[in-house]
Amino acid sequence: MTRQERYKFILGYFRAKMPVVTTELEFGNAFQLLCATLLSAQCTDKRINQVTPALFKAYPTAREMAQAEVEDVFTYVKSVSYPNAKSQHLVEMARMLVSDFGGEVPDQLDDLVKLPGVGRKTANVMQAVWFGRAAMAVDTHVFRVSHRLGLVPTSANTPRKVEEHLMKNIPAADVPNAHHWLLLHGRYVCTSRVPHCDKCPFSKICPTCKTKEF
Repeated sequence: MTRQERYKFILGYFRAKMPVVTTELEFGNAFQLLCATLLSAQCTDKRINQVTPALFKAYPTAREMAQAEVEDVFTYVKSVSYPNAKSQHLVEMARMLVSDFGGEVPDQLDDLVKLPGVGRKTANVMQAVWFGRAAMAVDTHVFRVSHRLGLVPTSANTPRKVEEHLMKNIPAADVPNAHHWLLLHGRYVCTSRVPHCDKCPFSKICPTCKTKEF
């Protein structure tokens, strides 16, 4: 099976089985999605959803968080991974949103990545989920699944290279959903240590079925 045939098969399956899909993070506005996505780095969405209700009640928008001290925000996020750095980033990000963007989350990628703690993956999540654009966020799940399913060559050895290959091969209309399709497949089926190949709808076409390379 060629790579293009593999794309066609996999995307066709997801379109039929998961036509409506979005992030599992819980949020009420663009700022809250940005905060939750930043916090979710190297942490589970389940854990983030446990801590953000209280965080967002205290700081529902950038303007409230911009007035906070890092130590105050830390008390809300201390149970997530790297809480010291993340609480610092949240406060600095909120302050920049207020000072540079009128308290609103910017819709341009170049502006988003200027924000403290916001890398290309987080910026692409905002582009796809909040602004509905064809942007591919590559996290560890998307990176792993893309390689295991043979959607990208082995030479695509960085998130940016994986993003570029996926963007070239996935129709623009599918891109916002495709991030979630691949992410959820990696989170629940094609898991890191022991992939559940017996539950995978792509096992017959997967070039690495039964392997644990990623």
